[in-house]
Amino acid sequence: MIRAAEEQGALEAPLDERDPVETIDEHAFEQEQLGSRTRGAVTPLGAKLHVEQFAHAALVRWRVSGDKTWMIGQALRTCARWALDFALPPRCAGCGTIVAEVHSFCPDCWKQIEFLGDGGCATCGMPLRATDSESCGACLAKPPRIARTRAAVAYSEVPRSLAIRLKYGRKVAIARTMARYMAPLVSRNEHAVLVPVPLHRARLWTRGFNQSALVARELSRRLAIASEPFALRRVKRTPPLKGMSPLQRRKTVAGAFRIADKSAVEGKTVILVDDVLTTGSTAEACARTLKRAGAARVELISWARVVRPAQLMR
Repeated sequence: MIRAAEEQGALEAPLDERDPVETIDEHAFEQEQLGSRTRGAVTPLGAKLHVEQFAHAALVRWRVSGDKTWMIGQALRTCARWALDFALPPRCAGCGTIVAEVHSFCPDCWKQIEFLGDGGCATCGMPLRATDSESCGACLAKPPRIARTRAAVAYSEVPRSLAIRLKYGRKVAIARTMARYMAPLVSRNEHAVLVPVPLHRARLWTRGFNQSALVARELSRRLAIASEPFALRRVKRTPPLKGMSPLQRRKTVAGAFRIADKSAVEGKTVILVDDVLTTGSTAEACARTLKRAGAARVELISWARVVRPAQLMR
């Protein structure tokens, strides 16, 4: 009888030698019942959990450290931008007044600019007034070679001053200002290529740069569209077109352009880039040359365009 009791006692594990899992479960149950936040004795399994928690905490700390590095970098960049704006504050592209954002205009200059947008004639982009027609009478009567023409602003005092300062004042940063307002008007096409209206090499040597090529480069950077500044060449030296009538302009630029690289434009949508559009004679001559070289479609984007005939002689 005594031996049977001893054998049964040997089979039953003592309270302090029971399965650690059962011990942890019971301890957790007691904490839940009593609402206690105190920790119990660490068991072998508890030690294992403690190691896993420590490894997880190390991973969390490493991720937070990366986040902190990124946040510190952002803060440093913001501080550097503030310091630069304090030392060299952004100025209005029209009058030079301090403004909040670079390549923008002050309220006074903004009120003097007529933004054309994507309205007007669907082909030439000329503003249409008091009509529901999508095309103007001139384009309906004789469709131009350029399938789509758009300009950011109407030619007036402020846009004119920007074009003059870019061309003759060597203020090349103005090209980025122009591109900022021209970019939304550029049509997106996977086969599109930007081609600036070229200068004759004599004028290029004198001026040192092609203002249309600078604008095309900025548009290419903004829109991720390829730019081909040397695809079209100006082989005929022409006098300045300022002050000429539309007929005189067409005669002057006739035969002035030639394709330098036919493969750059063949079968593609060529988007001509110019700074100021007056009568469109130069652009039409370029479009004629591009079409003969195999361009599938020719479009034109410019900074400013003349919408009032009285401004052609300026």
